[in-house]
Amino acid sequence: MASRSALLLGFFASRHAGSYRGVCEDLADRLTDAGWQIVTASGFRNRPLRMLDMLVTLWRARSRYAVAYIEVFSGLGFYQAEISAVLLRRLNKPYVLALHGGNLPEFARAQPDRVRRLLASAAAVTAPSDYLRAALRALRDDILLVPNALDLDAYTFRPRIVPTPTLIWLRAMHAIYNPTLAIRVVARLRHDFPDLHLWMVGPDKGDGTLEAVQAAITAHGVEAQVTIVGGVPKSAVPTWMNKGDLFISTTDFDNTPVSVIEAMASGACVVSTNVGGVPALVRDGVQGLLVPPDDADAMSAAVTRILTEPGLAESLSRAAHQHASSFDWALVLRQWDDLLLRVQDASA
Repeated sequence: MASRSALLLGFFASRHAGSYRGVCEDLADRLTDAGWQIVTASGFRNRPLRMLDMLVTLWRARSRYAVAYIEVFSGLGFYQAEISAVLLRRLNKPYVLALHGGNLPEFARAQPDRVRRLLASAAAVTAPSDYLRAALRALRDDILLVPNALDLDAYTFRPRIVPTPTLIWLRAMHAIYNPTLAIRVVARLRHDFPDLHLWMVGPDKGDGTLEAVQAAITAHGVEAQVTIVGGVPKSAVPTWMNKGDLFISTTDFDNTPVSVIEAMASGACVVSTNVGGVPALVRDGVQGLLVPPDDADAMSAAVTRILTEPGLAESLSRAAHQHASSFDWALVLRQWDDLLLRVQDASA
């Protein structure tokens, strides 16, 4: 067995056209470059097949890893992590739980005993935001903060000194991200800003949301103001972030959205709903403007402020970029390397 070896269990989605690389995929590559022997699972989009592949890999590769990393989400994602943890305990393999998802606190409130048992069973538990760590602290009080990371060198910072009414929306087309709110915002702003344009970037998740967005575009008559791009490779995200001067995040639930960090790294002015961990990520009025969820009037007013208030755009842009520097992989990788090695050595 290699001196440093780990199994990473998560959704390795990038093999599917239009899907973004997840945190676990970037972490696997970074750890490999740092000298770790890494085993991964799984790339199956179908949840039952993904679960089966995780368990089969976990068992068959048991001689090739000393410590495991498990992504933990709410709903079916939680049960997936729970089953994986059971088998790892049977193999006497220590594991680290990486908490994700803005809906996990609500899931924990509904099933506190179940979540507490899983968290207690791990050698360590991490959260990418103070929001998520605080929300689950009652179930385990030593949750570690390890933020989501970016390769900041891939993002070109362009301060938005005199912003244009070009908006970027970048998420998966899924109901929880409420993309139809973006269409309602465009409908309210197009008369005040004739050059307004919204680029919507993200893969279709197949739950009917894309069709709802298309219907909303037609209903509001904003076909000329909205372009649906679809999914793009992760490598293309920095380019798309720099096509716009404002980034709008319309989500109803979230934790620490990587897309918002990417926008900040690029210098785009962020307007986001104030849900989940977003207020812990974006300081309202300093690094972006926050509005209530599903409030088209409030979001439209925030966009208008950035486009018309002298100096506001540049101030938000520069402060956001400075804050994004704390999410650089060069810093975050050291935290993962130290944590996984400490857990591995403790079990030796």
